[in-house]
Amino acid sequence: MPVIDSQIHAYAANTPDRPWNTTPNWPASANGEEMVAAMDSLGIDGAIFVNAFSMYQYDSSFAVEVQQAHPGRFALIKPVDPTDPAVADVIADWKKTPGTVGIRVRLTHDPERGADDPALDLILREAVRHDFPVNVLFWGMVDAGTALIDRHPDVRFVIDHLAIVQPRTPPAAPEPWADLPKVLALASRPNAVIKVSGACTLSHEPFPFPDIWDPLARVFDAWGLDRCLWGTDWTRAHAVVNYEQAVEPFRLTDRLSDSDRAILMGGACAKTYGWTPEKG
Repeated sequence: MPVIDSQIHAYAANTPDRPWNTTPNWPASANGEEMVAAMDSLGIDGAIFVNAFSMYQYDSSFAVEVQQAHPGRFALIKPVDPTDPAVADVIADWKKTPGTVGIRVRLTHDPERGADDPALDLILREAVRHDFPVNVLFWGMVDAGTALIDRHPDVRFVIDHLAIVQPRTPPAAPEPWADLPKVLALASRPNAVIKVSGACTLSHEPFPFPDIWDPLARVFDAWGLDRCLWGTDWTRAHAVVNYEQAVEPFRLTDRLSDSDRAILMGGACAKTYGWTPEKG
């Protein structure tokens, strides 16, 4: 089974030719060649490339360029803008773009939008029309995310980052898993899967972060491993853990069997997105 990282963010250096919208505490550059080299060094066969919103907002042109240069290594997810009156056309065009496997909405970007917001309704109808899974970020807003999922039982949702708020700089919050009971309750929704991405940033202990395993075991039990997608959230997690530190704990732990590891670190992701990497 190939190893697939369910969420990475690649981007070019901040230059006048391709300026960033904001300057987060990420590496100065993580372009396609650098990302592929990092993946190769860690034995990662492919990744779901989520357009770097911090840098490029809703412009996914750089992601498309990277995917075209490395078509077997990356599948693409595009954030879509609820305020765009042409968002239905944007989604239709995205479906025609080689390498695309889904779209993304961020409840955290517009927290005033309720689950019944007409713009979200439109986006999710179009996702069903084009057979796109919808990545959704609602950490810190689990009740709102639950309401959205319940309102749209025909949408295939992929919940970002365990729905648990993760730090951009260390340390983790004093009670990083406070929302875990709500996350476990979400597992009863058959139209949702969950990304186990960025989990190492929630640790209070040094590498290999042994304190993540008891809460993760509860996630695996509730959701089932075939609905759990391992990922690193590299490069967003850069200031907390490096890429190797986000990968190796899942290989080193004795809390996963080899078959469990194959499902969590690739099989569930391939099933969810209908995509398998091909190394050239």
